[in-house]
Amino acid sequence: MSGIRWLRLCLVAVWVPVIAGCNPFSEARSMMDEYVERVARVLDAEPVLTPIEPPEQMPRRRDRVLPMPELDIGLLDFLSLYGCELQFVVGEKNSVMGRVMQPLNRLRYEVRFIQTARQCRPEITDEALAEALDGAIASKLDSLPIAIWNATWGTEEIETLFTLAKGYYPVAPVENPVSDLARDAERLNQVVASLRAQRLAASLDFAGSVHQRWQAQYRAGQLIQSARLLATRLDDATALLRQRVDGRPLCFNGKSNSRSELVRSMFFSVYIDRIQPYIASVARAQDQLIAPLARLAEQQVDVMPAAFARWSQVYLATDAPGSVWGALDRAVNAHTRAWQALLMQCGLQPGR
Repeated sequence: MSGIRWLRLCLVAVWVPVIAGCNPFSEARSMMDEYVERVARVLDAEPVLTPIEPPEQMPRRRDRVLPMPELDIGLLDFLSLYGCELQFVVGEKNSVMGRVMQPLNRLRYEVRFIQTARQCRPEITDEALAEALDGAIASKLDSLPIAIWNATWGTEEIETLFTLAKGYYPVAPVENPVSDLARDAERLNQVVASLRAQRLAASLDFAGSVHQRWQAQYRAGQLIQSARLLATRLDDATALLRQRVDGRPLCFNGKSNSRSELVRSMFFSVYIDRIQPYIASVARAQDQLIAPLARLAEQQVDVMPAAFARWSQVYLATDAPGSVWGALDRAVNAHTRAWQALLMQCGLQPGR
């Protein structure tokens, strides 16, 4: 092989991945920036890319975890002396490991304590012990919503699910990236509703796997960042469209021209073929994952810490003032109307 031919092959090998890596439509941020720039180009305008306000990270764990009321140690010792299974449950809690239970294990303990205490109650004839046990059961039932909250929104694992360190939701995922997480959220909602209604037979066996997925995936945080990105860049593009609609007409007397044909071509090849599918993908994932997570928070609003309540109104709720999801809906609607107004100047219909 000649030196020149070898050099050419080397250059091809180098440039192929470089060119592939320069595709602006392969990543969400570059795609949306490119979209605004192309809208500006075909409209003969200057692109303006508004700085994207970074979302707020979920409140720190110390601001999410609720203090768990404890039974009097003397009472626990008293109950542990009675010869039913409750003595083993109390013994586990009094052990070294029991004093540092993770939130999910603490919830399991609280449920097991109530169930076991109820089972023991008919066997108790000692009046003082019966009264103490009734009080313990009532106390545990009162604090059960706190244990449930800590085992869901108070965990370390959910911080990874909502981390903002993993960029944006993928543009063209091969499969549904949130399918498992969505099923988890729906199942958690059912179990939490049952436990809060004091239907304690609901199984928590699956919850450990849920926490593992939360710790291994970060889709909720990606979706939040993509919602903010989409709303911002769509608003940027809408401003360019409205500027042209309200200024020098794209077409006169409803007749198309070379410029309007360029605009129409870009509308279909970029907005319809590239941007709209990504908007739909984010909206679908929001409906599948963020919406059930919002319900998981809403049904625990009575114990929700104030810092989390403020955060959830922005990043989980869809219709609250300042919600990123409400902002995205408004941006999409405004952008659609702007395109319709511009294309109708030329007698063109946005639909294919």
